[in-house]
Amino acid sequence: MAETGAQQGTLKQFLAVREYQAKRVLDISDHWQSIATIKGDLSNITAPPFVLADKSTTEFPRYWIEHPDLFCAPAQHKQPEQRILAVLKWFLSSLKGQQYAGRDPSQGVKKPLNAFLGEVFLGECGPEGAECKLVAEQVSHHPPVTACYLWNEKYGVRAEGYTRQEITFSGSVNIQQIGHAVLHIDEYDEDYLIPLPNVRVKGVLTGEPYPELHDSYTIVSSSGFVAEVDFTGKGLLGMSGKKNHVEAAIYRSDDTKRAHALFTAGGSWSEGFNLLDSNEKELDSYDVAAAPTTDFRTQPLTDQDPWESRKAWHGVIQGLHSGNMQAVADHKSSLENTQRELRKHAETSEDKWQPLFFRSEKQDEVAEKLLSMIGESFDLASTCGAWRFDATRAASMQSPWRGSLTPFGEQG
Repeated sequence: MAETGAQQGTLKQFLAVREYQAKRVLDISDHWQSIATIKGDLSNITAPPFVLADKSTTEFPRYWIEHPDLFCAPAQHKQPEQRILAVLKWFLSSLKGQQYAGRDPSQGVKKPLNAFLGEVFLGECGPEGAECKLVAEQVSHHPPVTACYLWNEKYGVRAEGYTRQEITFSGSVNIQQIGHAVLHIDEYDEDYLIPLPNVRVKGVLTGEPYPELHDSYTIVSSSGFVAEVDFTGKGLLGMSGKKNHVEAAIYRSDDTKRAHALFTAGGSWSEGFNLLDSNEKELDSYDVAAAPTTDFRTQPLTDQDPWESRKAWHGVIQGLHSGNMQAVADHKSSLENTQRELRKHAETSEDKWQPLFFRSEKQDEVAEKLLSMIGESFDLASTCGAWRFDATRAASMQSPWRGSLTPFGEQG
């Protein structure tokens, strides 16, 4: 039977789409293969526009609070062992958003935009009167360090932290996170050291990248409890293991035997997990894949400061959403070239740069104490200091924050 013109047109469209998809896979593979021989940190390697995410690294801390009820839940328990269980649940629930940047896992992962020095992301989520709020800022560019502060006034829960990422390639993209976060509960004057897991992005050479967390990490509470978290994933060629697998155990810090765990958790950080008591009776379960997220609110672009992330990257984001890769490349180059020029001048060099919302300190007594409970320490030199939120300065900040200086240079 002869094909109609409509059928022929549909077939041509289908073949064109498949050819386009195949070319993209080859282009992605070529990109990663081209950098496979590069040694050292790949944080500043320029990626093709079509593999870019529509958000910068400064926006990623928002996923700590995309489930406001879980972020605030620890403050609503009277017993310290119940509080650390709630902290563990919140921590595990936040990982999917962080690693997939809000995308569905079936869509894979994309490379976030490299934040420029001084870039700021502000926003909030949750019901009015009980909002969770966020301030994040790129406080250093060489090395790249992002600092953040998240808080909920109603429940007296706040967290602050900072991270430096080192990215290398060895068949997979390896992202090492250097830094830490501390969660504080006002009512109990209680602190929790929150780990920042390392990431291995697999499948990049086949054009189907997906993240795996790996290694073991410990959530430490000043109340004397710890949660030990173990991440594993699929093995070589996917022949063994489970994707995005996680197991955890909560026990007293003076009891190093996991056999004496008060609670355990197991499952997938991207799909769902269960929480069990010491008798392996299920206490709770959490469906990560089905859990609705809360809309994150920022000021309208017209009201944002020039140094805010979405306003500075607007041309790039708009190009990504419309599929105009030339516009993406043009806007991205314009911003990055201006940034390079600014760093050449003494008054805007990185050496003299002053962050807006954070200050660098020579020690972090809370983090040091919590780390000492598990026999660990950290090197402040690798992150240019311990970064703390400067509440006094933040309260007095008025836009435009840096006067006539914008990410695109001086504006008359």
